[in-house]
Amino acid sequence: MAKRMVWSIEPRADGRWAVQRDGSKRASSLHDGKQAAVSRGVELGTRYRGQLRIKGQNGRIQDERTYGNDPRRSKG
Repeated sequence: MAKRMVWSIEPRADGRWAVQRDGSKRASSLHDGKQAAVSRGVELGTRYRGQLRIKGQNGRIQDERTYGNDPRRSKG
């Protein structure tokens, strides 16, 4: 089974927000606001049935979303 694609939404030093696929060196896209970056991340996660990690201004993960079939069998 292929490994699930994972994107992270994270702040940059210049005040913009990046949507970056894990394992890549460059951002997929840069946005002026966090909400715009999250919207783009949701589009990518839905299209490729992947996972999205949303980080806060401090760099810590605030939310994690999975699109498509979740391999976890337990409820919750």
